[in-house]
Amino acid sequence: MWVVATAGHVDHGKSTLVRALTGMEPDRWAEERRRGMTIDLGFAWTTLPSGATVAFVDVPGHERFVPNMLAGVGPVPAALIVVAADEGWMPQSAEHLAALHALGVRHALLAVTRTDLADPGRALRQARAEIAATSLGEVAAVAVSGTTGAGLDELRFALDQLGAALPAPSTSAPVRLWVDRCFVVRGSGTVVTGTLGAGRLRVGDELEIAGSGERVRVRGLQSLGRTCSQVPAVARVALNLRGVAHQRLARGEALLSPGRFHRSDCVDIRLAGDPAADLPAQLTLHVGAAAVGVRVRPLGPDTVRLRLATALPLRVGDRALLRDPGRHRVTGGVTVLDVDPPPLRRRGAAAARAQLLAAMDGSPDFTGELRRRRLVQGARLARMGVPVQGTPLAGDWYVDPAHRDDLRARLAAEVARHQRENPLAAGLPVDTLCRLLGLPDRALLAPLVPAPLVLRDGRVGTPSPLPAGVLRAVERIRQDFAHAPFRAPESDLLTALGLGPREIAAAVRSGLLFRVAENVVLPPDAVEAAARVLAGLPQPFTLSAARRALDTSRRVAVPLLETLDRQGVTRRLPDDSRTLGGP
Repeated sequence: MWVVATAGHVDHGKSTLVRALTGMEPDRWAEERRRGMTIDLGFAWTTLPSGATVAFVDVPGHERFVPNMLAGVGPVPAALIVVAADEGWMPQSAEHLAALHALGVRHALLAVTRTDLADPGRALRQARAEIAATSLGEVAAVAVSGTTGAGLDELRFALDQLGAALPAPSTSAPVRLWVDRCFVVRGSGTVVTGTLGAGRLRVGDELEIAGSGERVRVRGLQSLGRTCSQVPAVARVALNLRGVAHQRLARGEALLSPGRFHRSDCVDIRLAGDPAADLPAQLTLHVGAAAVGVRVRPLGPDTVRLRLATALPLRVGDRALLRDPGRHRVTGGVTVLDVDPPPLRRRGAAAARAQLLAAMDGSPDFTGELRRRRLVQGARLARMGVPVQGTPLAGDWYVDPAHRDDLRARLAAEVARHQRENPLAAGLPVDTLCRLLGLPDRALLAPLVPAPLVLRDGRVGTPSPLPAGVLRAVERIRQDFAHAPFRAPESDLLTALGLGPREIAAAVRSGLLFRVAENVVLPPDAVEAAARVLAGLPQPFTLSAARRALDTSRRVAVPLLETLDRQGVTRRLPDDSRTLGGP
């Protein structure tokens, strides 16, 4: 299936043509049929000679109903432009074409109608010239009469060719269904309709209402009047929803794959049309089936910041248009460049932003987004419509390579500064470093620690953070341990070597010494070595036997055995003897 929207001036025969092609009545309201003028969107479909199905969104042509027309054209990939042979190119022909051009529509077919009333030649030449100057370029054209049926077969063939030229939709993409109708079916509840441009819908799917974030369930699904279990894009669909009253939904709302879109109330865009400086301060943004008031802030000659009255689920590269409802004219086409732009607070920020936007074309660019945002989560980029590539720094965090190198350099500088100011400290705490570097997640720090720095016990420091004098003093003690590993140096010797409480604590943190009590230090493997010696004693053993086996004093043996008790290496018995191992 493919979906085509009509376009053209009022009373040029759009609905008559759809009626003749499909045998269906696109005008849904009695007033439309009574007045012979389309007021709101109509829907019809037919099977073409190739066997393919084309669905029409029939739009009103009167200037009073242009917002309705835009709601129908917005989500549709192709258009059937209708011009009457007896009237030729008219004002709404021009505004509808301007809307198609602004939305970037590239596929269309021209039908010159009412050929039973006038020769189509002049209208055909004029219309093709007008269309050729837009994004549609050269289009196929058919002269036809919806009244007599002349040219209908040629039109069906041309529609087949139009459909064959359309790009294949992505059925794996997330769903963003712009609602163009919402009503209640007795016994079923809320029903919405729209054009599914990408993705796939299934009965039972959970969707998110863009405006409120509420979750709803697809209770039933139809396409072109047929009940379906699933429908791939592109298609006209009707969804029976569970979990929401119809009053909560209206035209312009969107149903989304949960968690897959970024809701934006501020966007930076490129404008094709009027110069940005000439725009009114307030306009209407039309995207999908939505129409939202916006405040306009020009940034550069063709770049603008829009502040939306209502947040919309927009993505980088989306096409939209700006319209001035007071002057009844399209002021320009919109290409969305950034759906999550930075604030402009400083003098000159707008000019700098315009310079940055000048290099962007609306194509989702992972490398460019990383360069601009420096550090960002992949899920956030995906919600913006930017495909994620490469390997994250940590978790779902991606970092620009230049920013990563800068963070590493700053980290090293902060640790060095802290080491100079606190030579005996074990290093700089992780939380402090995260604050200094502006890291939003502690998990980011570990992969940023450059050699030879190490992350140990929640701190980042050098592998041996001790001053040279302390290292020499510790080495002096370690030489004595080589001959008598359980003879702790006396306090007088520690003082003479310059090893006070702070120095000893630093040596212990560095893994060079093991402290069993105040001013009682042993080699770092003292526990394991003591266990090996005590294993050679008859079990159980006494404190005196342990002291002799360890060749040490009571000053050392008592706290060492208590340490072994706490660690479960030894077990103290009621008679104060000990045995190796726990209970």
